Amino acid sequence: MARKLAVIGAGLMGSGIAQVSAQAGWDVMLRDVTDAALTRGTDGIKASYDRFVAKGKLEAADAEAALGRITTTTDLDAVADADVVVEAVFEKLEVKHEIFRALDKLVRDEAVLASNTSAIPITKIAAVTERPERVVGTHFFSPVPMMQLCELVRGYKTSDETLATAREFAESVGKTCIVVNRDVAGFVTTRLISALVVEAAKLYESGVASAEDIDIACKLGFGHAMGPLATADLTGVDILLHATGNIYTESQDEKFAPPELMRRMVDAGDIGRKSGQGFYKH
Repeated sequence: MARKLAVIGAGLMGSGIAQVSAQAGWDVMLRDVTDAALTRGTDGIKASYDRFVAKGKLEAADAEAALGRITTTTDLDAVADADVVVEAVFEKLEVKHEIFRALDKLVRDEAVLASNTSAIPITKIAAVTERPERVVGTHFFSPVPMMQLCELVRGYKTSDETLATAREFAESVGKTCIVVNRDVAGFVTTRLISALVVEAAKLYESGVASAEDIDIACKLGFGHAMGPLATADLTGVDILLHATGNIYTESQDEKFAPPELMRRMVDAGDIGRKSGQGFYKH
């Protein structure tokens, strides 16, 4: 399999995808709009490799070699010779459209264009390209180096060959894949966590139980590693509000209608761990 990967967006997800791919032997071009963003991304990758080396899970020489396989750029044209491109930018359709329009003109005909979106239908993203059959969803999970899952999403026109290439890529970087055969908003995982978070927030909002007790119920009753409200704080209440809103808009299914509490928390800036306050104090 060809081994040139371009990752668009050097944030938490993009840098994580770059990290596991370089470690697996891919040559990675990491692109973002500013040098500062690229420096943050590569500093995070180096720190993560250092932690793996310190724990004895990665040889220092292998970490050094992996770092050497990552190059950075602010120039989108530099990704033109990639075999696989993974877009990992902000969850806004207009932003993704701008990138996919540009990529469509830049990359080779046989390249696979993938999106790391967690909630936006792949068909909508692919629609602005001349090659919707070469566009696929590769939804990785955070933190990418630790999480085993990759959700592969087939858009309305995604070809079998494109899906197979995406699977080969994800499995080559150590992930287990599930396939979403019908391009519904939120796919499988975001729909499941959104429905759970919405119901948990409603129970908390109406005083049925405390946030702690709702999370304990899910951990001890269902064997979840983390409860839904703690997950919301980790992911960002704003991110989940955005995702549930997207799914609700697409599906008009009431179970995805975000509760008022989540809207007010976002208005107030109480968006979870990154702000120091969400459903819990951090």
